Order: sequence, then structure tokens, then C-alpha cells
Amino acid sequence: MNTVAAVRLSVLDRSRTREGADPAGALRDTVRLAREAEALGYHRFWVSEHHGVPGVAGSAPTVLAAAVAAATSRIRVGTGGVMLPNHRPLVVAEQFGVLESLFPGRIDMGLGRSVGFTDPVRRALGHDKKDADGFAGQLDELLGWFTGGPDEHPGVHAYPAEGLRVPPFVLATGEGATVAARAGLPLVIGDLRGRERLLAAVDAYREGFRPSAWAERPYVVVAGTVVVAGTEAAARRLLVPEAWSMAYSRTHGVFPPLLPPERVAALTMTARERELYESGLSGHVAGTAEQVARELSAVVAESGADEVLVTTSTYERDALLDSFRRLAGLAGLASLTSADA
Repeated sequence: MNTVAAVRLSVLDRSRTREGADPAGALRDTVRLAREAEALGYHRFWVSEHHGVPGVAGSAPTVLAAAVAAATSRIRVGTGGVMLPNHRPLVVAEQFGVLESLFPGRIDMGLGRSVGFTDPVRRALGHDKKDADGFAGQLDELLGWFTGGPDEHPGVHAYPAEGLRVPPFVLATGEGATVAARAGLPLVIGDLRGRERLLAAVDAYREGFRPSAWAERPYVVVAGTVVVAGTEAAARRLLVPEAWSMAYSRTHGVFPPLLPPERVAALTMTARERELYESGLSGHVAGTAEQVARELSAVVAESGADEVLVTTSTYERDALLDSFRRLAGLAGLASLTSADA
């Protein structure tokens, strides 16, 4: 049974840079993809936060979200996510207050607890790994700015956020699922390759969920790479650039721009690189429309997900868009006509 049509489908784009292209091009590609996702009928379009990473241009998600929202008219726009330990909660509240004021009813506030990609980046940000331990308290403070100001800051107000309702989501990394449950917030969790861990975390989230002013019941968004192509070989080709970037980052400490699949195929890899690369190609939801419909339906049925957030990155932008079109088709999304778009 195809249960994909029963859930919302959304997109996260990380503004991945490509060999031979500059970061400005990657950011413009993100805005173009958002317009295309809106025309295809996707529910939301989110952007991410990465600092000091050569392969990712998206370092200021609220700024990029503003550009995306200005270029679209219907699709929800948000962050997947703002890494809260990197920022003061007051400033984050102000930023989302501005976004919601400019684009009312369309803004999502996805929040994560990661702190930098490497030790030098964390030092440049003025933080270290242990700062992630304060995420729950930072989250409470941030939400407090929307409802009248936290008790620890009497007389201070977050304008224009105060009184606005910007839906918050918690990205599950480490203790994220527990924090989301205790705070009574929607959960975003991935990736689809670690199915047993994902399902265990989702079960724990639902069991520990406490209804809040922000959400009356658990809401689960499962996130991961989903690729739909005409053949299995074509789908695998789309996975190659990201698989190599991940393997390279694990062995060199640097997350590089995406290479064309042909360049990756011609590389001489060490045994460790080859192991990580092959691992990076496996476990994703990828294949023909029939294969993806079957596998993604199983993910939704097993997890009880309310929404699927597609995080696919690849070198060939036209092929990426074709994958999103095929996925929209098998899910029965309501595409806009050119006049509507």
C-alpha cells in the first residue's frame, strides 16, 4: 500500500557548493529550488546552518529563509535548523519575529543543538561541545521571548517576536528527542539509514511527550535522502557526490564541495575512504518510482510519521529537480499550474 500520499512532503536544502561553482551560485540555486518545490506542491522548504564548511554556503539560515520567503508565496519556509547554542535566544527570537512579521503564517522555527563542525570552528564561534548540554534551557528561554519575556530577564521584551506564534521544531541529535518530548514540541529526526535507532527514538519521544501551548500531540517529521529516477543506476548516480563528500570529511576533517559522479569514479581511494564511501551509498530510499513508493511507504508505516523531510543533495541540479518531480508525482502532490505559480 502506498502510504506516502497520506503524509506531508517537505524539502531541506543545505545550499551545497559544487566543484567549479561559487557559494553565491549555491545560494541562488537554493532560492530557485524553493520556487520549484512550491510549484510542485511540497509543504515546506527549510534551509540549514553550517559554519566554516567549504561544501556548504548556507551559514546564515534566517537571512537565507528571508530570501526564500520573498521569492515564494505559498510554501512554508523555515530552518532545519538554527543551532541554538551558537546564538543568544533573544536574538534568535527577534530574527524569527521579523520573519513572521514580514511573511505571516508561513514561517517555521527549526532548532538544533549542534555546535560547529570542528574544534577550530567551535573556537571561532566562541563555544565548545559542552555548550550543547544547555540546549533545553536555551530552548525554554527562546520560547519565553514569544510569550512575554523569560523570568530571568524582567523588563526586557523581544520585539517584534512577542505575541507572535512561530511553530518551533526540535532537530533530534543526541538528546534532542528527549528535549522535544519534555517541551511538547514537534520532532524532526533522521536519517533514514539508521532505521532501528530512528524508530526507538520516535517511540521514546511519543511515550515521553507532554502536551504544551505549542503542540497538543506528538508530531514526527522523519528526514533523510530520497532519490527517484528512471532506473536504479540513475538513482545511485545521484547519491555518489554526497557519499564521497561524507567519506572525505570523515577521513580529512573537511567537508568539500560536491564533485561530478565521473570525477568520483576516477578517484583512487584508500581502503578507509572506500569503506566510508560505499557505506554512504547504502541505506537511502533510492530507486525507481515503484521502489521508492514501496520503501518510503514502509518508513512511514513503521514510524507513524506525520511528515517526510527530503534532504537530498547532489552535483547535478537538473537531475535533483527531476527526482523531486518524480517524488511529487508518486505522492500525488497538487502541482500548481504555471499561471498559479
